[in-house]
Amino acid sequence: MKRRVFCATLAALPFLAHTLALAASPHTTFDLEPRSINPRYLLIGPQGSAVSNEDFRGRFQLITFGYTFCPDICPTTLVDMAETLKLLGEDAQRVQAIFISVDPDRDTPQQLATYTDFFDKRIIGLTGSPALIQAAARNFKVRYEKVIKENQDPRNYAVDHSAGLYLLGPEGAFIKKFAYATPADSMASEIRQLLHTH
Repeated sequence: MKRRVFCATLAALPFLAHTLALAASPHTTFDLEPRSINPRYLLIGPQGSAVSNEDFRGRFQLITFGYTFCPDICPTTLVDMAETLKLLGEDAQRVQAIFISVDPDRDTPQQLATYTDFFDKRIIGLTGSPALIQAAARNFKVRYEKVIKENQDPRNYAVDHSAGLYLLGPEGAFIKKFAYATPADSMASEIRQLLHTH
């Protein structure tokens, strides 16, 4: 069943204050078959250099899409991602956590780095041109759309987007999608089992 995510912006607050807004929201879940996902991306990393899925060969990748002005879904997801890494302990060294922005107009590499560091310094933020982000989202079956309300400052828009976390294996293949709000201990347990079989 598919449901849309509605992440309304809180323009009057600094983006880190959004981490306090952890209320439950509608989200998208997909019953995804591995063959339906093309786990490929080419984006820009924290240092302004190109980063692709090939850069993490040999490691698992835990990926989510969102944006820094998101008031609830994204902070909640990154809290869960950070907790998953913590629960994995030393095993987390074999997992690269990634936050891909769907808001290239506002999310610069530097802003993403500050944002992801707030949750866990092991999470890296990736952005890019609108075309590169569209390509990555299309490959992962992620839907997103800029929403500007009538009579609203166009700079204070929201971005509706799909929620959840995607897990890629050490060879870069898509393994599964964790639905939004999957408990961190459940994700850590499942990832640990996979780590010990690869």
